Amino acid sequence: MDFKAHIRTIEDFPKPGISFKDITTLLQDKDAFHAAIEAIAQYYEYKQVDVVTGPEARGYIFASALAFRLGAGFVPIRKPGKLPYKTRRISYALEYGEDALEVHEDAFTAGQKVLVVDDLLATGGTIRASIDLVESFDVHVEGVAFLIELTSLEGRKRLGNYDAISLVQY
Repeated sequence: MDFKAHIRTIEDFPKPGISFKDITTLLQDKDAFHAAIEAIAQYYEYKQVDVVTGPEARGYIFASALAFRLGAGFVPIRKPGKLPYKTRRISYALEYGEDALEVHEDAFTAGQKVLVVDDLLATGGTIRASIDLVESFDVHVEGVAFLIELTSLEGRKRLGNYDAISLVQY
């Protein structure tokens, strides 16, 4: 399937000079959304993933659907202060400042096989922080998956040797 045909580009959003990749048009098309989930699932299903995780907000959409398709659990990675139980946190650098991500302290069990998913790979900061947070639980990251990869931003370099897939590259 031509996934790019289902992704709308919005120029100058959220600020001038940005070409925002709007995935809502892909998500609302049942065939395109299903095909995207299937493409990623088929790539990783042989690894027998225990848990799929992804950062909020759009990472949830793909991670939860993939967890269902793979017969795995789902763990949300959230911004600070959003989870009700005790959490484990990681801080990471942004272009102009710092951010943090959290998961519940009992989110993973040592030895689990985990797939980390987000909608978009840009500079790689958020996904790298997500991977580092997940690995602090002594689990094995089986792979990293994205719908979209912005290749010019070279975020894949921050992934190291992880098995990574992106369905669309810009």
